[in-house]
Amino acid sequence: MKKFNIYQISTLVLGAAFIVLAYTKTSSEKEAMGTSKKEAVIENIHSRKSVRKYVVDRPVSKEDLRTLVKAGMAAPSAKNVQPWAFVALSERATLDRLADELPYAKMLKSAPSAIVVCGRLDKDASGDFWPLDCSAATQNILLAAEAMGLGAVWTAAYPYKDRMEAVVAAVDLPPHIVPLCVIPVGYPGGNETPKDKWKEENLKWEKWD
Repeated sequence: MKKFNIYQISTLVLGAAFIVLAYTKTSSEKEAMGTSKKEAVIENIHSRKSVRKYVVDRPVSKEDLRTLVKAGMAAPSAKNVQPWAFVALSERATLDRLADELPYAKMLKSAPSAIVVCGRLDKDASGDFWPLDCSAATQNILLAAEAMGLGAVWTAAYPYKDRMEAVVAAVDLPPHIVPLCVIPVGYPGGNETPKDKWKEENLKWEKWD
């Protein structure tokens, strides 16, 4: 068996110590990063607000709209069917038309862009799941907009027949594509603040009492 002298043993011990220290530092850094990520996500959720006023002359890039839609497509989906489709809008005429025809989407007059979240009946013929999956996708888009420094608000089309028909006509949707909502998107031009919606009485433990 090979014998080691004191110098070699000391070198091995110091090397091992450095490895342990390096691992410990890396683990601490990972833990700190994990904590930071958790705090950032929770803060973003609680910071989200409905923005109804936008900076008119500041457009939203196609890349940012793509990022928002990509976040929408990361939402959970029943059986992973993903019965959704998205239409990104930036043409002033279309935005103004929807603002005129949708009673609660007047802010589209100042929004530089919008995203129409739609369900696909060719993927969900029963119509049971697309409203749920598309709602989850919509929430993802709203949270992503908040994280990106953009403003957005959910304006409903579904389940109101007249609103749905207005969106279908304005965006020229085929029969198997049905609109859930229109999300105006832009840089905030007002001072909207998030609402504190926490109510202890709405949380039950183990069973309803």
